[in-house]
Amino acid sequence: MSPEEVEPFLGLWPAAAGRTVTLINVSENHTFRLDRAGEPPVVLRVHRPGYQSANTILSELEWLSALRRDTGMPVPQALPGGDGRLVQSVGGAEGERNAVLFAHVPGREPLPMDDLGDLFETLGGLAATAHRQASAFRPSPGFERQVWTAAAILDGRGPWGDWRLAPGAAGPHAAPLERLARHLHDELDRYGSTPERFGLIHADMRLANLLVDGDHVTLIDFDDCGFCWFMYDFAAATSFFEDSPAIPELRRRWLAGYTRVRPLAPADVDILDAMVLLRRLALLAFIGSHPETALAATHAGDFARVTLELAQPYLARFG
Repeated sequence: MSPEEVEPFLGLWPAAAGRTVTLINVSENHTFRLDRAGEPPVVLRVHRPGYQSANTILSELEWLSALRRDTGMPVPQALPGGDGRLVQSVGGAEGERNAVLFAHVPGREPLPMDDLGDLFETLGGLAATAHRQASAFRPSPGFERQVWTAAAILDGRGPWGDWRLAPGAAGPHAAPLERLARHLHDELDRYGSTPERFGLIHADMRLANLLVDGDHVTLIDFDDCGFCWFMYDFAAATSFFEDSPAIPELRRRWLAGYTRVRPLAPADVDILDAMVLLRRLALLAFIGSHPETALAATHAGDFARVTLELAQPYLARFG
């Protein structure tokens, strides 16, 4: 969706009317920055058709509100339209889309080459805070978010499609990737989905969804939030740089921040390697089903191969 297609609908929100529109990101959704002289910007998220419904978006926003209320976590604030509704409908060449306006959050996206130790310790604490709140959260009737199970990710029935259809997943990589999927299935079945291990999570805590402003870190983009293993949030934090030599230290710092807020059992720590590989297969599915995005184009060439390289120590456990 283009800025020109968005402009006629800005009057739906008092805070957006008359602003200049700039496209800033295309991933699962289109994200626009809206500017007006002398005022802070606001951010408009226009949803991809067929991914989230109005109800699932409202459920996301309900959890965001609860996180702010219950924990004071730095998360985005949705702004209502003129009719008081948080989810509006905008039109475009591809038909009607859901859209949400957010207050602007200052900061910059951290990068893998940055010194990320302190940030990962903070991120571990944020994840634990969210998980603790989610364990006590009592959503309203009709609350609905996707469920990120092993079957959904590994069997190709999840929101991002089938990793087997991604570039590089066929040919010589097919058999070892299938073997990896089988072992992940088995280990996650043994680990289990009891309430202390599985619940409502952000599910996409990667660097691109953080904004750092000095010592202040805001966690943004809850569009993929859903029910999954709590430890999956660590795996998401390492997305697209899982092969960095800094990861062992970043894992230690993440766990240090996490366990200051919420205790973990040894099995929770032991499952982290499996979660990283589960996330890799989820991202492989994303690359295959979102070829139009710059993110997919950047990583399509060797993502399957690097996934298998990362998996070698894990697979070696099984002979």
